Amino acid sequence: QAQLVESGGGGIQTGGSLTLSCAASGRTFSHYAMGWFRQAPGKDREFVAGISASGTSTIYADSVKGRFYISRENAKNTVDLQMNSLKPEDAAAYYCAMSRYSTVKTTDVAYDSWGQGTQVTVSS
Repeated sequence: QAQLVESGGGGIQTGGSLTLSCAASGRTFSHYAMGWFRQAPGKDREFVAGISASGTSTIYADSVKGRFYISRENAKNTVDLQMNSLKPEDAAAYYCAMSRYSTVKTTDVAYDSWGQGTQVTVSS
């Protein structure tokens, strides 16, 4: 398993932007797809965005499409999630995850390494 460390969470007002970053180690980063998930209190963890190992393919949840952008830099073993036009319903703990596969999967069972999470709060 890889070690994943997220950063960049915090408080933001509705309509604002925030970028989350995830640094990976312990596995050949460029071989595996990466994903971002989130979990709000009392709700199930949900897929937010994913990017293939090569970075050429991305998938987004409908709720964030057009507002969030996932990117990766294989030379630096990092994956970012740029979040724009934030809404109160985006508030959650956000988790970076590394997949078992090179192609993007949207189900959490496809991911075997997880970060500790970073909190995002959005005030109206």
